[in-house]
Amino acid sequence: MIDIRKLESELWEAADDLRANSKLTSNQYCMPVLGLIFLRYAHIRFKAVEAVIMEDRSVRGGVPLPVTADDFREVGALYLPPEARYDYLVSLSEDSNLGEAVNYAMELVEGQSKVLSGVLPRSYTDFSDDLLSNLLRIFNNETLEKVGGDVIGRIYEYFLSKFAPAVASDDGVFFTPKSLVQMIVNVIEPKEGILLDPACGSGGMFVQTGEFVGKGKGGVSSKMTFYGQEKVDYNAKLCLMNLAVHGLSGSVAAGNEANSFYHDVFGLEGRCDYVMANPPFNVDKVKAESCEAAGRLPFGMVRVNDAGEVSNANYLWISYFYSYLHERGRAGFVMASSATDSGAKEDKAIRESLVQADAVDVIVAVGTNFFYTKSLPCNLWFFDRCKSEAARGKTLFIDARKYFHVVDRTHNDWTRWQLSNLSAIVYLYRGEVERYAELLSEYEEYLCSAEGSLSKMRNALLSEFMGCGVLDEGSLFGCPDAHASVRYAAYFSRLLKDVEEEVSSVLAEGKALSGSKKRDSYAAEVSNGRYSSWKQFSTRLSAMSEELLEGIRDAAEAAESFVWLYEKFGDGVYADIPGLCYIADAAEIAEKKFSLTPGSYVGVPPVEFEEFSVFQSRMQEIHAELSSLQAESDELMRRIERNFEDMGL
Repeated sequence: MIDIRKLESELWEAADDLRANSKLTSNQYCMPVLGLIFLRYAHIRFKAVEAVIMEDRSVRGGVPLPVTADDFREVGALYLPPEARYDYLVSLSEDSNLGEAVNYAMELVEGQSKVLSGVLPRSYTDFSDDLLSNLLRIFNNETLEKVGGDVIGRIYEYFLSKFAPAVASDDGVFFTPKSLVQMIVNVIEPKEGILLDPACGSGGMFVQTGEFVGKGKGGVSSKMTFYGQEKVDYNAKLCLMNLAVHGLSGSVAAGNEANSFYHDVFGLEGRCDYVMANPPFNVDKVKAESCEAAGRLPFGMVRVNDAGEVSNANYLWISYFYSYLHERGRAGFVMASSATDSGAKEDKAIRESLVQADAVDVIVAVGTNFFYTKSLPCNLWFFDRCKSEAARGKTLFIDARKYFHVVDRTHNDWTRWQLSNLSAIVYLYRGEVERYAELLSEYEEYLCSAEGSLSKMRNALLSEFMGCGVLDEGSLFGCPDAHASVRYAAYFSRLLKDVEEEVSSVLAEGKALSGSKKRDSYAAEVSNGRYSSWKQFSTRLSAMSEELLEGIRDAAEAAESFVWLYEKFGDGVYADIPGLCYIADAAEIAEKKFSLTPGSYVGVPPVEFEEFSVFQSRMQEIHAELSSLQAESDELMRRIERNFEDMGL
């Protein structure tokens, strides 16, 4: 099995090490590296399409006719001229001017696609030939050929996310965290029609929508039409590359004429099926006269100061998002947390109008550290101009500020299962009980499969390294009165503890033996002579146990999420959960002076729940910090060992 996470990390570390040893800034390095990833992906797709075309190729003189650009256009694929193919660039001789060759390759690719015209980087002559050669080699990894284009797209996204904090320090903010984008997609559920992102950045909303729609029948291009506006030209180029690397297409306007405060470039007011966005928060000095002239203000103008400017444009964005929707449209967007309760009378009037129009569907409060460049919390807003019968006249408030996964000391996100759980609350609010039941079944199927595969892996570990014992698989069902969620959580918790103790015991016993011969003898004995040295034995044991432990941790996380969901909503009965969720009608919202702040409705959780949540979050932070420090320590020890080896010690 290919470890995609490991592959992503190795590629990034290698590429970033090269940058660290160069004189390039993050901005100088970001776009060219992403361009090479794009070219690598394009070459893999090219070869795959070429193979299909050649299956029924005509033959002349016993030789199949070569493929042409027209062949690729007929099947909607990107043709690569010979000099733009990755294998050609990798095989160039040392005396070639590599920077010019890569620049020319980008020019040739742009010549094959109007969408990419003027988009791809042409700054490769700024790189030394050694640096560029090493980058080409890094992305020529054979593993990429095996995993296919979808994973190349994932690696592209991974590099985007890794560049985000670095590029942000160079004033190039463009990345919206994937978990926030995924939550927006999960709630508005795009199926077909027009999708607009009037602050599209690197195009994450389009990419995630493409993945969501692609799970159904038919191609994404036949169902969705993507439109984007992006004031920063640099970001718009990233968006078009991101679309292309995921096999998508769209119309993206860039520059001052694409400034959404003043322009509706594509004339989409009242025409969109979906609007998604992560607009810049709290923008000031917006020209009020130009905004009024541009329209898209269904509830009137926001507050204007004495200088004729809008000093906080949050409600301009909110008005625009609503105005783009037709009578059945949905919108989902990120917004500053202060906007739900803004005290300006114009802002309050807009909230009142939105509630009276029954457009406010869901509001989700998001905790701190979800963004790479900002630590402040935010909210997700959702509009629905044609709600389900169950949700009509109501608004769902979710306070998820204490529900998150700690990635590291400064970064949080939502896991796959946490996203599913938050989406499940929306399902129940909309009366979609069958979808909630499907999620429960998905949990059980996943955990049942994990239980079987991880038990076998553990038994193989015992057999190879400890020479005895198998897991009592029947122990999973030792609590017949407990729901499956609780039984699985208990099982994986015990399995994790058992494996950690077993591996630690064997390694400690071997290390305790003085002298390499005694350790080698021990290794040979417990592994039935498979390993001739302690080093071979311990390296193999560590690799196998780490793979097993990672699998158990993933399963344990899923089991804990299963318990979290089932304890609150059982087999599918919605309930207002103090501190988490609440359904309010228009009268209740009016009583609170049209505040849309989730905390005003969901209330405070019971003390014991709050204390546990705080404790759990802090423990996650501590664990992440310890893991980071341990990794640094391990790397330092490896460097010391290498230094000693170089010195002959």
